[in-house]
Amino acid sequence: MPEGDTVYRTAKNLNAAIAGSVLTRCDIRVPAFATVDLSGELVHDVSSRGKHLLMRIGDHTIHSHLKMEGSWHLYRHGTKWRRPAHSARAVLETADWVAVGYSLGVVEVVATDDEESIVGYLGPDLLGPDWDADEAQRRMMADPERPIGLALLDQRVLAGLGNVYRNELCFLRGILPTRPAGQVDDPRRLIALAYSLIHANKDRVERTTTGTLRGATDWVHGRRGKPCLRCGTPIREGLLGETVLQERETFWCPRCQT
Repeated sequence: MPEGDTVYRTAKNLNAAIAGSVLTRCDIRVPAFATVDLSGELVHDVSSRGKHLLMRIGDHTIHSHLKMEGSWHLYRHGTKWRRPAHSARAVLETADWVAVGYSLGVVEVVATDDEESIVGYLGPDLLGPDWDADEAQRRMMADPERPIGLALLDQRVLAGLGNVYRNELCFLRGILPTRPAGQVDDPRRLIALAYSLIHANKDRVERTTTGTLRGATDWVHGRRGKPCLRCGTPIREGLLGETVLQERETFWCPRCQT
C-alpha cells in the first residue's frame, strides 16, 4: 500500500533517472490535461511532499498522487511495460528513459509558482527538509478530543503516514486508535516513533515494522483474527473515520492496547 515512504522512494528513483534531462515526449492521459505538452522542457527535479509526487518541468509541475493502486515505473526505450498500457495516466520520455504513471489517483499540471495551492495545506513532512516535530505535536494536540487514530492519518498534522503506519504506531505505543489525542502519554514519543519507522523503511522495497522481512512484517495491520505477536490474543478489526466515506480499516490487540 503506497504511503509516504513509497512516494519518497519513487521520487528518488525518478529524480535520479530523468532530472537534468529534456523531455522528448509528454503524454498526459487525463481529459483535463490531455493537451498539455511539456516536450522540449528541462526536468529540474522530482520530489515528494508527504504522499504527493511533484515533477518540476520547465515552469510547470506535474502533480500526482498514487492513492491506493498507483505507481510510477521506469523503462529503457524498447522495454516491455509490466502493466497494461490502458492503465497508464502519464507517459514521460527523455533520451534515455520512459517514465510511466499507472492508475494514478490524481494527475494535474500547475505552474510551479502555484505549487503551494495543492500541497500548502500539508503538515510537517516526516521525510522532508521542513520536518518540525514541535509543529507536528502542536497540530496533533489542537483537537484533544479527536481519536489519535484519526489525527495520525490527517495529512494536515503529519504528512506521509497512511493506514499501515497508523495501525502499527498505535500498537507499538500500546494505544487504542480510539483514544483521544489529549489522553496520549507523551505524544512526542509517538511522533518520534513515526519519524523513526518511516525513515527506516524509506529505502526498502518491502516495508516492515516488526524489524524483519521473514515472517510477519506487521504487528497488527491486516492480521484480523490472527494471534498477537506479543501476547497471542486474536487481533481485532474495525472501522474508524470522521465520516462513513472516510472510514478505514483499523487493527488492534485488545490486550496490548488500551
